[in-house]
Amino acid sequence: MARVVAVFDLDAYLARIGLSGRPGLRELHLAHSTSIPFESLDPQMGLAVSLAREDIFDKLVSSRRGGYCFEHNLLLAAALEELGAEVELYLARVLFAAAPGVLRPRSHLVLKVDLDGESWHADVGFGGRPMFEPLPWGPGEEHLQAGWRYQIVERQPEYVLQAFEEGAWADAYAFLPHPVPMVDAETSNWWTATNPSSRFVTGFLVSRQWPDGRRLAMSNWGELCLTERTPDSVISTPVTPAQVPALLAERFELPGFRLAADGRLAREPDAAR
Repeated sequence: MARVVAVFDLDAYLARIGLSGRPGLRELHLAHSTSIPFESLDPQMGLAVSLAREDIFDKLVSSRRGGYCFEHNLLLAAALEELGAEVELYLARVLFAAAPGVLRPRSHLVLKVDLDGESWHADVGFGGRPMFEPLPWGPGEEHLQAGWRYQIVERQPEYVLQAFEEGAWADAYAFLPHPVPMVDAETSNWWTATNPSSRFVTGFLVSRQWPDGRRLAMSNWGELCLTERTPDSVISTPVTPAQVPALLAERFELPGFRLAADGRLAREPDAAR
């Protein structure tokens, strides 16, 4: 049974990401993005993804699972609101690695955070390449985070987050600078978690990163492989499906998975969630 959180348990969330007290936005964003893994395993297993606050809390905090953008950023938003921030939701269209001519749906959630008279772009849930720290809201100069470079540019009518990789700026995602209500986020989440054409239904991505800039990802979008990245290097290692449960436990701190008879992932019977 999921834990019911009538009032957001800020202390438990902070303990999950290695903090205490009342941290600032930058400290909170960095700790979250380097403590809770990204994983899209529930849709790949045919399980619904709830955006109810108590369900997100139970999964990512109490059960020490990971989640994807909607879960990560709504959890961060709840914590920021407890710390006195005002948070708005924005839906983005992922551009990274999109095939030419392919228009993807707006299936990524981004936050605008207003705190102490300043506005920030926060996002702890962008797959294998999440930001480490928040960026000032809107187009501006480039920012260096743990060796990785980011910038936001304007491409009317949208804002575009770009990351510098392999010697060039690459579009990560684009969004209209207008907030959306929660019901729009719920609709996009439902499509992402259940539509047969969604990449999170047909495959999976898990990733984590460290404050020194190292990143680790595993995905079966294409060849199943484990990819280790730094700002200066990329090492990809092919893996077999039979290796995935052990890699999830040992490299991503996600125990309790097994390979089902149909070759897809499943939870062990006694595993939480």
